[in-house]
Amino acid sequence: MTFIAGKHVPRRTVLRGLGATVALPFLDAMVPARGLWTRTARAASLDRTRLVCIEMVHGAAGSNEWGATQHLWAPAETGRSFDLAPGALGPLEPFRQYLTIVSDMDVRGAEAITPPEIGGDHFRSSAVFLTQTHPKQTESSDVRAGISLDQIYAKRFGQDTPIPSMQLCIENVDQAGGCAYGYSCVYTDMISWASPTEPLPMIRDPRMAFDQLFGAGGSTKERASRRRATSSVLDYITGQVADLNRRLDTGDRQRMERYLDDVREIERRIQRVEARNTSGDARELPGAPAGVPDSFDEHVKLMFDLQALAFQADVTRVFSFKMGRDASSRVYPESGVSKGFHPASHHGNRHNNITEFAQINRYHVSLLPYFLEKLQTLQDADASLLDKSLIIYGSPMGDGNIHNHKRCPLIVLGGANGQLPGNVHLRAPAGTPMANVMLTLMHKIGLTDIGQFGDSTGEFDLTMVPA
Repeated sequence: MTFIAGKHVPRRTVLRGLGATVALPFLDAMVPARGLWTRTARAASLDRTRLVCIEMVHGAAGSNEWGATQHLWAPAETGRSFDLAPGALGPLEPFRQYLTIVSDMDVRGAEAITPPEIGGDHFRSSAVFLTQTHPKQTESSDVRAGISLDQIYAKRFGQDTPIPSMQLCIENVDQAGGCAYGYSCVYTDMISWASPTEPLPMIRDPRMAFDQLFGAGGSTKERASRRRATSSVLDYITGQVADLNRRLDTGDRQRMERYLDDVREIERRIQRVEARNTSGDARELPGAPAGVPDSFDEHVKLMFDLQALAFQADVTRVFSFKMGRDASSRVYPESGVSKGFHPASHHGNRHNNITEFAQINRYHVSLLPYFLEKLQTLQDADASLLDKSLIIYGSPMGDGNIHNHKRCPLIVLGGANGQLPGNVHLRAPAGTPMANVMLTLMHKIGLTDIGQFGDSTGEFDLTMVPA
């Protein structure tokens, strides 16, 4: 148990109970002597940028030759005076001041190099997204790619958090062995690589993610019993919460109340999903864990809420989030398109099919503002979490119809602690590696000594505003 003495509360204070470890959000009481921010406090990593890397597979309709002329992904105008409305990025209009669009970059590491690799684009692309490294073609355990951007950052700046990084996903990624075209399924299933030979497993079940973040420990039997009783991890720390609140001022008590309310609400939502999925009614996702919602929309938002809470309590500063799985035929009813995702990406260059695929792209992007708004409303010391976050969203594929990796979609969101001006659309010269942008982003979040990343050829100026 952690005891709170006096007014000052250490940043790493946690409230512990049987099977629960709940970290605290940032409180004014965590500032030494209620003073101004000091260089020492900043050096203690209170202001480290939070990093989220989101992959969406199958490219974008705007990466197709005709789709590009219709601006189905990026806007027509570069610079700052661009119109987002017509394309897939339209839902981001309320957050354009946090938006950087970089168009027309290539992901060469995902291309086939040798004849046996031809046709295997779906089964190697995800391994390339955050590594920008061509993976070894193998169906065995001797997989090899590169160290991913998120893990480079986690190793440098995530070691002083309880969880250095977390990897989340939406689709089923528990397939073993070979997938197709001579590639192991780990290339398709995972986007985070701790080393060139060490892909990191991803969490699909919100319950499992919640339990990791809030220390809902104990045996499997004890956890199952607690869930059946619909008890909360917060039930085990009520006395400590009351003790802490007596030592906090009104503002901090309100922050604590909101934070704990958010924890409990997410827990309730997971419990409702589990109850629904174990009721005996037919599921849309048969075989999925009980904590996984059948609704894509509900699942993604739960994962976003968990990420926001984790950032708020500084439990981790690094997330990778795989929102799709290559060759998935999932249907997204909210998009207004009845075709499966993979079939829709194979539009056959027919204009009406391309615009349908663009609707799916727009639907996926429309889920991002939910997360952005959440981060914007959460204050972390002297700024919002959105101001302190760097969110990368993109795909290692360009035109899904022909499985190419040119003109791949990529956007960057958040303030990155003042490192990104936002509200800009930049168009890269033909043939520019996406790795150049990744390298530049690494420099902006403190990895200034990294000279090469994947197939990068240099930095990409993200502050440049074309005439």
